Amino acid sequence: MDLRLPGLRWFRSLRPRGALAAGAAVVVLAGAGTYGAVASDEPPAVRRADRVMTMGDGVRIDTSYFTAGPAGRRPAVLLGHGFGGSKNDVRKQAEALAREGYAVLTWSARGFGRSTGKIGLNDPKGEVADASRLVDWLAKQPEVRLDKPGDPRVGMAGASYAGAVSLLTAGHDDRIDALAPSLTYYDLADALFPNGVLKKLWASLFVSAGGGCDRFEPELCRMYQRVAESGTPDAEARRLLERRSPSAVADRIDVPTLLVQGQSDSLFPLGQSDATATAVRRNGAPVDVDWIAGGHDGGDMETARVEGRVRAWFDRHLKGDKSADTGPAFRVTRTGGVDSTDGEAQLRGASADRYPGLHSGPREIPLTGPEQTFDNPAGAGPPAVSALPGLGGSGGLSQLSSLGVGVSLDFPGQHARFDSAPLRKDLRITGSPTATVHVTSSSEDAVLFAKVYDVGPDGRQQVLPSQLVTPVRVQNAKDGKDVRLTLPAIDHEVERGHRLRLVLASTDLAYASPAAPAKYTVALKSDLTVPTAPGVSTAAAPLPSWVWWLPLTAAAVALALILTGRRRTTTGSGAGAPDPALADVPLQITGLSKRYAGSADRYAVQDLSFRVERGQVLGLLGPNGAGKTTTLRMLMGLIQPDAGEIRVFGHAIRPGAPVLSRVGAFVEGAGFLPHLSGRENLELYWKATGRPPEDAHLDEALRIAGLGDALARAVRTYSQGMRQRLAIAQAMLGLPDLLILDEPANGLDPPQIREMREVLIRYAAAGRTVIVSSHLLAEVEQTCTHLVVMDRGRLVQAGPVGEITGSGETLLVGTATAVEDAVVEKVAALPGVASAVRTDDGLLVRLDAGGSAQRLVAELVRLEVPVHSVGPHRRLEDAFLTLIGGSA
Repeated sequence: MDLRLPGLRWFRSLRPRGALAAGAAVVVLAGAGTYGAVASDEPPAVRRADRVMTMGDGVRIDTSYFTAGPAGRRPAVLLGHGFGGSKNDVRKQAEALAREGYAVLTWSARGFGRSTGKIGLNDPKGEVADASRLVDWLAKQPEVRLDKPGDPRVGMAGASYAGAVSLLTAGHDDRIDALAPSLTYYDLADALFPNGVLKKLWASLFVSAGGGCDRFEPELCRMYQRVAESGTPDAEARRLLERRSPSAVADRIDVPTLLVQGQSDSLFPLGQSDATATAVRRNGAPVDVDWIAGGHDGGDMETARVEGRVRAWFDRHLKGDKSADTGPAFRVTRTGGVDSTDGEAQLRGASADRYPGLHSGPREIPLTGPEQTFDNPAGAGPPAVSALPGLGGSGGLSQLSSLGVGVSLDFPGQHARFDSAPLRKDLRITGSPTATVHVTSSSEDAVLFAKVYDVGPDGRQQVLPSQLVTPVRVQNAKDGKDVRLTLPAIDHEVERGHRLRLVLASTDLAYASPAAPAKYTVALKSDLTVPTAPGVSTAAAPLPSWVWWLPLTAAAVALALILTGRRRTTTGSGAGAPDPALADVPLQITGLSKRYAGSADRYAVQDLSFRVERGQVLGLLGPNGAGKTTTLRMLMGLIQPDAGEIRVFGHAIRPGAPVLSRVGAFVEGAGFLPHLSGRENLELYWKATGRPPEDAHLDEALRIAGLGDALARAVRTYSQGMRQRLAIAQAMLGLPDLLILDEPANGLDPPQIREMREVLIRYAAAGRTVIVSSHLLAEVEQTCTHLVVMDRGRLVQAGPVGEITGSGETLLVGTATAVEDAVVEKVAALPGVASAVRTDDGLLVRLDAGGSAQRLVAELVRLEVPVHSVGPHRRLEDAFLTLIGGSA
């Protein structure tokens, strides 16, 4: 498999037009988007001046200088680019920053773009000295604010390569006033030679992205060739890279620093920013840490959010704006399911008022397993598969692991494993797990790859969080040695009933392993310690305005329904006779139609018919504008249809119909009084219905909704998820036989969505019926027994989920280049593969009963298929898109 081209794509994708342009864009000191949102006039024109500056050693550096707005002095920013790029990659960011009142200088690092010289990997005498000369130049510009003669007010930002040079420059030049590096390293030797093991794929990608070994300084080229050939980094190689690392000047970096690091990053993992944060804080400077979802391995770079935060950081620490909100001391993005409307992963932030580090809130997880002996095979092949460095993009393997898709592979006889008991409750791991093992080797040294899996209840599905492993070289292991393992830092939730599995493998595709065969023996010496960071929590969403006005509206509507119901019950006018044949049918809709207001031929709902039985959880699906909410409002008697009929347990629905007492609904939000507790809000709501208190079954509804002790707290203290569950409990009051929920998962994070799913399944299991309208197709597929699909007001299809989606486990394999017919035939003939079909973007592979995603990935690597992404073929999503795409 050719990993060189995908790697080049990643490095060059630090440019805005690439899939990982966000890697550089993360450090954009935002302005373009927010400026347009608040300004009514045309933004100020940006002035740009290009010039080539000659450095002290004769190297010519290509620069661009950006300013905008009226004359006057302002802070400056040095904005660098990622490895393999040039100053052009950050031009748009620089222009946006200039409009925000900064003087911005961009440059192409030596060896890149139109700059001359050899690549020095941020050599203090090369790239770092260049940055100091650029500061000298800024100090002479009439637009730049000075702290004193020759000392401009200046900050530095950049992603990856540029992030490191900003830290190094701050350590060498005390004129730097603030930093915002992202996705970068603290110790380059540790990043490329972790624990004495060569990160061979990333190292080779560095060289290829730089244009070949000859483009580097000669000593770097010789070092790479020597280490790549031996597979073992030597002491001189480490010293060479350490001198070019921020760790070399860590005791001198003492300016406000915002560190943005990626969770999906096998190149510069979270531990690198942790070391930087520790060093800068030790020097007395303020440090904020932000763990984003993406990274060098792909995923969501959260560009807009991070841009705003970085700009606020510079506004406060360069402009002196004390009102600028720089965000929490620590923030981590947590990834949930996929939103079927746009295919994007759902993200939710959690934060703390202090950075917890990587070992906060330790919890001991007992592991079991005997002493185990396994092989390091000759030639270190076939290698285990964890990350595939350089693939990048939103479909990167680390992104899939955050969605619960296991794509890692360990070969039998080449690893030892130790399991925990099933967890009794959910566990959020935030930081670096640790464990101690005893290692004995038949060779002098052993190279092991440690990882912690999240293993599902059936024991077959295992997920490697962020696809990260810890390599470790155990020297002098023939007589046995205790080894303390520090696993990669992650933020990952392990669900109740799942196990944790510690695996030590002898090989890994991304790293160099000894080619000589050997036997390793590993035994447990301690339990697994996992950090839980108890101070990190998801912030409650701000109370929306409807919290205040909707309770009054709801009370008025409830009163109107009560009065209308009593009046119509007394007169008996407008009521159709109940249909005895439908007395046990929760819902039957026949020929239902509703025109848009003022239109004779435009329908919100047209000729809709379907039936729902007891015990079903029905998913009402359709794109925006399909008529779902209009249908639900007619079902609740809030609006009247133009034609057709709705019967609930045989009774025709009309405003105030007595049968509506058997219906509970949550449509278009629910309002609560913030100063009252959850229980008080529900009691007040039930009183407004005029029904006896004993009919509320309040305690039973609350037990089903699972709100627990939170009921005694004021609603203003609730998170969005808690308010959503309170609204569901409100709909369940009286334990209605038919429960109707419109987008119940809105605002919930993944654990809360799972809890909601369990609530609905539990509710229907008691012989009641639930109707759910939702855009989250993955949730619908796991929750619902039956579906009704609508499009443009019409019924497209109705029936059991299995009939609509079909059966079988299918994977979508994205490829960097088109797959030839011969390769498709080889894939189709693989064990465990039922069929393989070429698509526009790769392959559609259907697995049979004996197949698994892990083995498929390994076989694709063996066949040199240029895999770009691997993911589940979400059958409901595909069926849904096919249905609405083909409807009239």
